[in-house]
Amino acid sequence: MIQDYTARLLNHTLATAQHDDRLPSIAAGLVRDGELIWSQAYGTIDGRADGTPADADTQYRIGSITKTLTGVLIMRLRDAGKLALTDRFDDHVSGTEWGGVTIAQLLSHTGGLQSETHGPWWERTPGTGWEKLAATKTQQRFRAGRHYHYSNLGYAALGEIVARHTGQSWSDAVRTEILLPLGMDRTSPRPEGSAAQGLAVHPFADLLLDEPEHDHASMAPAGQLWSTVADLGRWAAFLAGDTADLLSADTLAEMLEPQAIQDLPGQSWTNAHGLGFQVFNFGGQRMAGHGGSMPGFLANLRVDLASGDGVVLFANTTAGLNFTAHSLIDLLHEHEPKLPEPWHATPPAPEALELIGTWHWGPSVTSASAKDGHLVLGAPGAGRGSRFRPDGPDRWVGLDGYHTGEPLEVIRRPDGTVSHLDLASFRFTRTPYDPEADLPGGPGTWA
Repeated sequence: MIQDYTARLLNHTLATAQHDDRLPSIAAGLVRDGELIWSQAYGTIDGRADGTPADADTQYRIGSITKTLTGVLIMRLRDAGKLALTDRFDDHVSGTEWGGVTIAQLLSHTGGLQSETHGPWWERTPGTGWEKLAATKTQQRFRAGRHYHYSNLGYAALGEIVARHTGQSWSDAVRTEILLPLGMDRTSPRPEGSAAQGLAVHPFADLLLDEPEHDHASMAPAGQLWSTVADLGRWAAFLAGDTADLLSADTLAEMLEPQAIQDLPGQSWTNAHGLGFQVFNFGGQRMAGHGGSMPGFLANLRVDLASGDGVVLFANTTAGLNFTAHSLIDLLHEHEPKLPEPWHATPPAPEALELIGTWHWGPSVTSASAKDGHLVLGAPGAGRGSRFRPDGPDRWVGLDGYHTGEPLEVIRRPDGTVSHLDLASFRFTRTPYDPEADLPGGPGTWA
């Protein structure tokens, strides 16, 4: 748990947001090392002074954070061999006019599909089944792959893929494959138990309006779920890496790789989208998660990818939440920074030891070191610096930056000693343009 002083600062920040933004209620929590270390709520579930106070067990609608669970279901199907991200939607569900859009493009909002459904405002009206939705002849607004264009429709399509491959409804698949294994028993498609009322606050008067709530059927995978601070905190821990073996570390990392940025003219990018998750860049601080909004509710999930610290935030209002969730993480980091893991000597693999030291790529100088089981060439994150993992005898594969996925081969002399390194056809030698290293084009002569 956090210190009392830090808790008071966080409490004051949240209470101020509830007051200044005129929120019926607000609830939030911070997660560190897989545990909910702080939570607080202010206001009442119906916005009335004599109403029931909100708390960490109050359900709020999480809106589009639902999409992150839909994304995980799709990636589980991919890992089980049921589909490929390069598959066209038509390969699994026929009958639309945009069946050539790939599953990866649906996950990353790059399929060019229209943002919303045809007809009435779907968030405030009962939903229909997939067949009726498909019959409305939804369309592409842009060429697939051209750029990021957020599409709730795309996640309805992904939910239909889940249903057809699992043999159960999307909501049942979420419950059996994610919620039950993670112990998220206060997350559900419809409100259960203590739940906040969806409300709109009049912009010019202290008046409230009840917002409707429906089963959105085929559109449910885009924004149906309700959850609590404690339950969504468990999902933040999942995003930070505690997946309970529901997803491999490699697959989770793949989901968090930016696929398309939200490009706003004249601005540096801060928002991007991976495969089901949003990715944020605040001056080099990388976060992942998702925002959520439905009539009567706003929600946010964010995890700092460097520290693994996460924040969840809810309010039962349609609009007006000016408070930013990541400011709570900033407060945590300022007053209780996470301690680095203790360093321990880890003997490297013997094959790495003979490769450490100075190497030359042409006239440039590069250092090789052995750290954490990897061969490190240069400084990862700078230039073409990269880590490499073993990939067989005298073979390594790049893990970072320019050389990600590229092979590094150790070339030996007849006596078994190392002559040079071949990195994706580039030669690294112990001396600049070593004449004994079989350099393409010849070593030439220094003069």
